[in-house]
Amino acid sequence: MFWKPDWQESSDEEFFTKLKSFLSQDTWVLDGNYHRTAEIKWANIDQVIWIDYSFSRTVYQAVKRTFIRSVTKTELWDNTGNVETFAKSFFSRDSIIVWTLKTYKRNRIRYTEIFNDPKYHHIEFVRLKSPKMAKADINRLYTS
Repeated sequence: MFWKPDWQESSDEEFFTKLKSFLSQDTWVLDGNYHRTAEIKWANIDQVIWIDYSFSRTVYQAVKRTFIRSVTKTELWDNTGNVETFAKSFFSRDSIIVWTLKTYKRNRIRYTEIFNDPKYHHIEFVRLKSPKMAKADINRLYTS
């Protein structure tokens, strides 16, 4: 919803309009780390699943995913033409890997605070700390 072709960012007005339209459906699943959208996306939800893997696991997965996508030239979002390049992924300040390294600790603190914020008491927060926990949660959803 956020990225346009040629790595152009949507304005908040564009992004929020798309997000609100998507969220108007009866059921939906959304992923993303855009903190500025929390008021919109968390207003009427029942559950947030936080995949909170260790720092080493998170960095490993970011590097692996980024490497594979840069080699295969996989488009990140349909109809944008946006693909990761090896140079941008591994040798740029705009790298998702650099972003992961810089924001990991800050995001964990922020999410811990949010999960304890009374303003979000209507939300069930599920914190998955390992792939094993994630698999168990997926199995629980499919058997419910």
